[in-house]
Amino acid sequence: MKKYYLFFTILLCYPMLHGQTDTRIYEIIDAVSTERIQEDITKLAGFGTRHTLSDTVSQTRGIGAARRWIKQEFEAISKNCGGCLEVFYQRNLVKASENERIPEDVWVVNVIAIQRGKKHPNRYIMMSGDIDSRVSDPNNATSDAPGANDNASGMAGTIEAARVLSKYSFENSIIYAGLSGEEQGLFGGRGLAAYAKENQWELIGVMNNDMIGNTTGVDGVVSNRDFRIFSEPVPPTETERERRSRRFYGGEVDGISRQLARYVYRTTQTYMPEMNPMLIYRLDRFGRGGHHRPFNDEGFAGIRIMEAHENYTQQHQDIRTENGIAYGDLLKYVDFGYAAKLTAVNAISLASLAWAPPAPEKVEIGGIVAPAARLRWAPVEGAKGYKVYWRDTTSPTWDHFRYVDKNTEVTLEGIVIDNFFFGVSAVGPDGHESPVVFPSGVFRN
Repeated sequence: MKKYYLFFTILLCYPMLHGQTDTRIYEIIDAVSTERIQEDITKLAGFGTRHTLSDTVSQTRGIGAARRWIKQEFEAISKNCGGCLEVFYQRNLVKASENERIPEDVWVVNVIAIQRGKKHPNRYIMMSGDIDSRVSDPNNATSDAPGANDNASGMAGTIEAARVLSKYSFENSIIYAGLSGEEQGLFGGRGLAAYAKENQWELIGVMNNDMIGNTTGVDGVVSNRDFRIFSEPVPPTETERERRSRRFYGGEVDGISRQLARYVYRTTQTYMPEMNPMLIYRLDRFGRGGHHRPFNDEGFAGIRIMEAHENYTQQHQDIRTENGIAYGDLLKYVDFGYAAKLTAVNAISLASLAWAPPAPEKVEIGGIVAPAARLRWAPVEGAKGYKVYWRDTTSPTWDHFRYVDKNTEVTLEGIVIDNFFFGVSAVGPDGHESPVVFPSGVFRN
């Protein structure tokens, strides 16, 4: 009888080690409010225009009024959680000579709210939305540019994520950012990425949300479940030695941004299986850009989360009707429930990363001309164990893993190193994982 009891005890414990979920994540999903997101998108669109060079004095119109309102919202959230957010402006002066979309010197002002981690206050995961909007002429700072979807939706989602997650305590810090100057040349992101470098932030990753509210595509496809995750393959800051190493050992699609994208993908499939995350192996849409790119340029992991089906008649357009087609980024085209779903995707990914231990360092692999693959890595403080992942070289996702309890070296018998790609993540006491780390070294003994 004792033998059977032990068997069933092990059976019950197995999912906790290998497929563990955290009920707090479901609470976070349920707490995201469609109504609040609709109110915030409506408020932001109501400022008339949020063009980077628009009015900064008016209390009701222009980017100045918009950013002051966003800061007030973050401050109200902080007040409700006993001062858990550090709220401030981060600004940079952009000179008229920067490009043709900056006709005069302008202060590009970001609104930042930081929720400090209790254990690793200088390790950050960031969610961002864009404050600014535009019409057909990128230098038109006076015409109505409500920017309801582009990008009041991403900004409202960021504020809502702060409302929900401020009720929890985390090991790592979370940044909620409203970035300006995106339409004029990604200046807000450039300024904050430089600020992060200067202040030696250990930035785990950036989740840039740019247009998360449209479900009816210009191609006629309608879906409130599909969304895209854009990520670059490898950092542009990699060294020539790293590039040469990739030629022989692989890793062309395994940079830090790609691992962050896979993390969001896996977290969504675990906790929100009704959603369909689409991993797009590209920095951004073809020939276009977003505010994660400046962070990529500095060597940080960064991805873009956005709707799957765009409607170009509602992006960067003067409000008008032409040849029977209505143009303009208006409130009536926003699916607020869908924006809430993508906000929840962000919130649970932020929470999972903020509860997770640091990623393993110095991951190395061996097993050349051998019948087994071997991996080893440096121990991670606070890790309960590790997951050693592998996948077919043509698979976009980590499909197989072995849990390793405390050990920092494993031999995968029967797994030939030539046929798979490998990686390691650290697992915390509640089952939350770090991003997977692709091996950066090789050993032969």
